Amino acid sequence: MTVLKIIKRDGRVVDFNQEKITTAIFKAAQAVGSSDLNIARQLSDKVVGILAQRFLNKIPAVEEIQDVVEEALIANSEAKIAKAYILYRQKRTELRNLKRAVLQGRHDEETDLSLNALKVLDKRFLRKDSDGALLELPSQLFRRVAANVAQADAFYGGDVLATTERFYERMRKLEFLPNTPTLMNAGTSVQQLVASFVLPVEDRIDSIFDALKHAAIIHKTGGGTGFSFSRLRPKNDFLGPNEGTANGPIAFMRLFDSATNVIKQGGVQRGANMGILRVDHPDVLEFINLKADGKSFTNFNLSVGVTDTFMDAVIADREYQLVHPKTKQPIATLSARGIFDNMVALAWQRGDPGLLFLDRINQANALSGLGEIEATDSCGDQPLLAHESAPLGAINLMACAVKDDMDWAKLRELVHDAIHFLDNVIDVTRYPLQEIEHASKQTRKIGLGIMGFADVLYHLGVPYNSEEGLAWAERVMKFIKEESQAKSIALAEQRGTFPAWQDSTYAQRSLPLRNAGLLTLAPTGTVSMIADVSPSIEPNFAISYIKNVMGDTDLVYVNRVFSRAAKKLGFYSDHLMRDIAERGSIRHLPGIPEEVRNIFVTAPDISPEWHIRMQAAFQKHLDNAISKTINFPPDASLQDVAQGFLLAYKLGCKGITVYRDKSLDSQVIHVPHVRKHEQKSVEQLQPKPQQCVECGAAVMPGQGKSVCQVCGTAVLP
Repeated sequence: MTVLKIIKRDGRVVDFNQEKITTAIFKAAQAVGSSDLNIARQLSDKVVGILAQRFLNKIPAVEEIQDVVEEALIANSEAKIAKAYILYRQKRTELRNLKRAVLQGRHDEETDLSLNALKVLDKRFLRKDSDGALLELPSQLFRRVAANVAQADAFYGGDVLATTERFYERMRKLEFLPNTPTLMNAGTSVQQLVASFVLPVEDRIDSIFDALKHAAIIHKTGGGTGFSFSRLRPKNDFLGPNEGTANGPIAFMRLFDSATNVIKQGGVQRGANMGILRVDHPDVLEFINLKADGKSFTNFNLSVGVTDTFMDAVIADREYQLVHPKTKQPIATLSARGIFDNMVALAWQRGDPGLLFLDRINQANALSGLGEIEATDSCGDQPLLAHESAPLGAINLMACAVKDDMDWAKLRELVHDAIHFLDNVIDVTRYPLQEIEHASKQTRKIGLGIMGFADVLYHLGVPYNSEEGLAWAERVMKFIKEESQAKSIALAEQRGTFPAWQDSTYAQRSLPLRNAGLLTLAPTGTVSMIADVSPSIEPNFAISYIKNVMGDTDLVYVNRVFSRAAKKLGFYSDHLMRDIAERGSIRHLPGIPEEVRNIFVTAPDISPEWHIRMQAAFQKHLDNAISKTINFPPDASLQDVAQGFLLAYKLGCKGITVYRDKSLDSQVIHVPHVRKHEQKSVEQLQPKPQQCVECGAAVMPGQGKSVCQVCGTAVLP
């Protein structure tokens, strides 16, 4: 007779699962260099035999079972594995206590989340009372969101309870997670579940201040906003008798930046904005230099909306025309290369502005009959028409990783459930404005993305910076595109196409879709931390890092795929993990096989060219756009950044954002300890741009006097 039930630590009686014992023994064996699963199974069988005899007439508790495991390992002369198991058990106890502390002494049996995930959920999402006491556990949060979003099925005669369970299981298992506003607001009095918005800014004072007010409302509910300021008349433009002159777009942008500073998204984080100005706007030079001082416009991402005409002029080193936004007449001519060099210089120095390839975006605009796309959401990944919004979510690709491939059948199921979920979000969201609700429901755009891609490549043994890595990107995204369209067509059969379908290119192609947009690669910083995987399509920034928790406890966090590989190949040790945490990368670390070092690359190991090629590979099968950072090393030159911009344009990207490591005083992500002999002064590597006193353009100093390529003014070095 065998053991049938066990008593959990919280007192619940559940079914006995021998596989958990086998897994624990196998992990202990891996820690001492053994990777024979059969041995773990044999030892597990012996543990079960002892349990069957010792607990013949009663149910064992978890701790009692673990005591028997230790006993069986020692009795079978497996002292090394026994020691590793004891250490593993101690660490699990420590981790369990830390998790309980985060959850205020409670434990959530329905989820298996990392400590980092619990801390993120506790800080940002779990509901609390006025005294800070938890009102829900992670599983209850997922249940709240699933039940709320599933309610939309009732509008179409669907089975709400069955859909609730399916959505809940996807989130509980971390196979799919929606964006921050959905996790935060679903099933609450706020009920605003969408992250991405674009608001119009017309050349009228009422339109400008309406946009400002509406942005504040959106930020308060957890959304981000994008604006094109290209329609505003340039600074000092004559308005008419008794009206004076125009303030220009930059003056109004300062108001938006200040307002964002005092509004918190859902009381949790500050609002985010994307500010866009066309490259042919007369104030483009001032726009490019907005962040030159490192202090201004901290609540804005900036992108210059560039055209094919401008890029062609850059490549040919020709001049191009500035156009008055009101009259549409040319008013000046500038050197395209000079303006381009200004964008390069400021991106090199500050990370802003990025480039947004407007013509490429509008070539892919299936709703050109409704208008031209002028802006994106706050992260640049969701091009939208005026007043449109889009719910976002991400599939965890690691949930589909099998031995040397992907579980394509499971990925298909995840895509179909995720499209269903996001389409439902459109119906249950309480929109901040009637105009936004109308525009959003007319086109029903959604943005399904992914996370964990870099971890999947680790798992498959494929370097991120390789042709094979690019091939995997295309294969995965092509599959998701096909399956998302298949599900959107199925939903259209049940619920109808999006109302503006007849005005779209999909109608011309006889493609009956429920959603005008389907796929978006947005940042997944928060949700990927909850899922404990690499963010979106980004490479991991570090293999291992040290994090201080609860004030006085240092924990070494190691990429799970790397940890498994290190244990399997026999070079894992806590000392090595700490050494890796000091460096961030294993590229030049002795004692690790070269093949492993080539596979487990991190963002700083990867050249900008491979970053851009990876973005372009995904863009081939994406109807919306991509938020991705193109990382440059500290010693990258201006020419390197310029070549990156040109390569992104050549390869068909819809935009590009670059970041040169250590170019800002404060970085969001960094490796905390860099050896002094490895540090170099950026000033020694590259002189800082100066500002032209005549036109404000960024000018790189040369020998003797430098000349501004925009206006021709001499600038002292």
